[in-house]
Amino acid sequence: MVIGVLKEPAHENRVSLVPEIVSSLVKMNISVWVEPSAGARSYYSDEAYIAAGAQIKDRSAIILTASLLLTIHADNVPDSTKAQTVLMGVYQPLFNPQLMQKWAERDYTVFSLDTIPRSTRAQAMDVLSSQANIAGYKAVLMAALEYSRYFPMFMTAAGSIAPAKVLILGAGVAGLQAVATARRLGAVVEVFDTRPSVKEEVMSLGAKFVEVEGAADASKAGGYAVEQNEDFQRRQREKIHEHIRKSDIVITTAQIAGKKAPILIKTEMINDMRPGSVIVDIAASTGGNTELTKDNETVIHNNVTIIGNSALASAQPADASKLYSKNVFNFLKLILTKEGVLDLNFEDDIVKGTCIVHKGNILNERVLGLLPSQTIKA
Repeated sequence: MVIGVLKEPAHENRVSLVPEIVSSLVKMNISVWVEPSAGARSYYSDEAYIAAGAQIKDRSAIILTASLLLTIHADNVPDSTKAQTVLMGVYQPLFNPQLMQKWAERDYTVFSLDTIPRSTRAQAMDVLSSQANIAGYKAVLMAALEYSRYFPMFMTAAGSIAPAKVLILGAGVAGLQAVATARRLGAVVEVFDTRPSVKEEVMSLGAKFVEVEGAADASKAGGYAVEQNEDFQRRQREKIHEHIRKSDIVITTAQIAGKKAPILIKTEMINDMRPGSVIVDIAASTGGNTELTKDNETVIHNNVTIIGNSALASAQPADASKLYSKNVFNFLKLILTKEGVLDLNFEDDIVKGTCIVHKGNILNERVLGLLPSQTIKA
């Protein structure tokens, strides 16, 4: 069996497999073909891949030969990919249902790793968590670099400097890592989340939990936020506005699976922030949590800097690739035999939950619901 690793587009610095994982796959009697310089932006050289047992092949050879193709982004899957190829990456199928239909018509088997069930058993394969962890860390560092003042309290002969006040919206993996990082830098941290269940975790990291009562239950949302009723949203906005006035840094992370990110910060709230304040919006790829967020752009409004960045993990490419690659390998072990032969067991809830397209059919019911009714069903 040949597994192909394609070089990602210019906007992505990560790579799907690192040499350490390549060597593990080679021991399973799998041939790994890597496009030249695929790992260069993650600081993994072609020589390191060769030493691990991979073969460096040009892109066209990989596309024509590989049985399983690894590419993080959907826009990196070539139209020339042959039928019955297994595709694996982070394809956001709920935002790209037409593409999933196109891939079904081309007879691909598609595993989208962002749909892995967020269960205890699947933790070792959870790319959303491993990459969100990095994003939360990087968001705080970006804010600290952009912020015009110190994060920690300083007492000097020239006077005292008060610590920065950081507000984090969302206490998922990214939010909790942001809490830990901001606290290490000496900031005073407050956290807002609609899930009361995360209060203890937030407080254990030394932050204050801001709570609005009456939130809809999010325990079955796989780590995501859920949509709230209008009354709750109104009270939520009032509470956030109250705290954002006093905040120097705001990190927003709230996303709803398969839907546009909720708007938590209105323009009038930003108008009330202290000049020189910074917002880093991790939810930018799905619209952002502020009314002014633009993905992969920095907007300055009323002397407040709003950074929309959905590629924070890509900004730490070496470790991000290492963790992503380990997630991929752990998932591959579910669909490959010890001899390196593809064996898809759809009785396994993780395999079933992650497979979007197989044998010309779309298997994911939520993706099907976004397509015209004449779409062929599995």
